[in-house]
Amino acid sequence: MLRCATFLAVILGLAAPAVRAEVLVFAAASLKEPLDRMAAEFEGVVVSYGGSGTLARQISLGAPADVVLLANLTWMDTLVEGAHVSPETVADFASNALVLIGADGTAPLQLEQDALVRALGDGRMAVGLTEAVPAGIYAKAALQSLGLWDATKDRLAEVDSVRSALALVIRRQTPLGIVYATDVRISDAVVTLAAFPAESHLPIRYIGALTDHEKTKAAAFLDYVTGSEGQAILAEAGFLPPVEIAQ
Repeated sequence: MLRCATFLAVILGLAAPAVRAEVLVFAAASLKEPLDRMAAEFEGVVVSYGGSGTLARQISLGAPADVVLLANLTWMDTLVEGAHVSPETVADFASNALVLIGADGTAPLQLEQDALVRALGDGRMAVGLTEAVPAGIYAKAALQSLGLWDATKDRLAEVDSVRSALALVIRRQTPLGIVYATDVRISDAVVTLAAFPAESHLPIRYIGALTDHEKTKAAAFLDYVTGSEGQAILAEAGFLPPVEIAQ
């Protein structure tokens, strides 16, 4: 079974686990710091991070994840519709905010076309893939909402995850980037230049589910993430409470 899982990991582009995982968690890259802390409390839990769209596609192709923690409702709905997760286990557990960032020392700016174009200069703006990575999807929606899309759509550096976008700004390969508010907290090399209005994009919802609700340890881990201890760790990392969705 381990050999099969390792083979799947290779063909799907995942890093093969160094140790046998009792529970394999696929999680949005932006969750890394708090989730690493939570996983450390559970022996045998291994976490694989990536863009939510990439993780969802890997699961749909048979990747052996037990717990799925995504940053976008659409990708979770895709897994539910494909019967890749147990719908009764789907639960919101956090939310986030979207911000424009620059290298440390960059002055704050207004979310206006002239200011944005001037700040970009000859460079590009780092974002997650705007058709696949949740942070990129939210970024596109926010730019469109604020009338900034036409001025920036050909100036984007689209990458495979929000952490890859963050890395481009940290390394000063791009002057600007759009990431989650929590991402800024992990590096002193970047600063928040502006916050996108919450109403400029859909709520940034973190949603978890089990692929097999009968796997006891996987269910216990998801319960930990959504419970009071997990919520405290998420809050400490800057995540916001789950969004209340009107029925």
